[in-house]
Amino acid sequence: MATTTMTLAAEAPDLDVLAYIHGPVFGFAHHRGITHSFIGMPLVAAAVVGVVYLLYRLARLRGRNFPKAPRWGLLLVYAWLAGLSHILLDYTTNYGVRPFTPFYGKWYSWDIVFIIEPVLLLVLVAGLTLPALFRLINEEVGERQSGPRGRLGAGLALLGMLAVWGLRDFEHRRAVATLQSRLYQEAEPIRVSAYPYWIDPFKWAGVVETRDFFVNMNVNSLTPDVDPDNRAQIRYKPEDTPVTIAAKKSYLGRVYLNWAVYPFTETERLDAPRAGYIVRFADLRFLYPDRKSKPLSAAVLLDDHLNVITERMGTRTQPANGGGARDVK
Repeated sequence: MATTTMTLAAEAPDLDVLAYIHGPVFGFAHHRGITHSFIGMPLVAAAVVGVVYLLYRLARLRGRNFPKAPRWGLLLVYAWLAGLSHILLDYTTNYGVRPFTPFYGKWYSWDIVFIIEPVLLLVLVAGLTLPALFRLINEEVGERQSGPRGRLGAGLALLGMLAVWGLRDFEHRRAVATLQSRLYQEAEPIRVSAYPYWIDPFKWAGVVETRDFFVNMNVNSLTPDVDPDNRAQIRYKPEDTPVTIAAKKSYLGRVYLNWAVYPFTETERLDAPRAGYIVRFADLRFLYPDRKSKPLSAAVLLDDHLNVITERMGTRTQPANGGGARDVK
């Protein structure tokens, strides 16, 4: 019962993806919101335990006997702890979490683990599968195992996960310190960040903000060396105009700017027959120098009177204020 409860509770916070049914911008606004917060987690845990209780009652109705009655209070605590582990795992990535929602919407991120980390997955899968393999071997030779099955494998997997986190945190700090120690076109950095690549714990995507421009570049924390492959990209800060101000005041603009760490906008004038403007939003922490795509980008389409026509998150578009959807390329 505990395993079932904790497995469900560890995944339950991601049910917030159902918000995307109401549109991409609405879904983006509520992603990693209340279900990923300290306030919402007890409610998520209670809902999971409620589902487990229903499964338990169905099993009893079908005649299954249990050796002892479930301790529902303890299962509720387990579900809460499993939910907190979900928040912790999301916190290690550079997307971040809002743990104090709905009272305080600030995003927090550790920035040490890529959203898909093969090394970490390998450690965890090994901790899950190797004990089963060893159990089969023991059964073949006739040895009996005492104590809970898989305890050693689980413990080693958790130690391996902590080792990966420890190494990546150490290298992340080195990468950030390297970025802070340099001048960029004779300008001092106002703030710097380093974001992870997958597999390689020594390669980081650096973002530097100065008074007038941003710089995206790779960092080798092992050397340490800034822009070792000479692929630095400089983006000068655009001035605010009535067009960009109108886009930033839109629903998408407010949500995006609340989430983005290094927001950057580009404006394009559209000619007839669909006269107006497109304001594109990007967060520079996801514009890796080795990538040509712009993940987690957004756009707002405005008419000549700066009324919002459509809003786009990624490749999905939704109309604003019930207006007719128009293609945003």
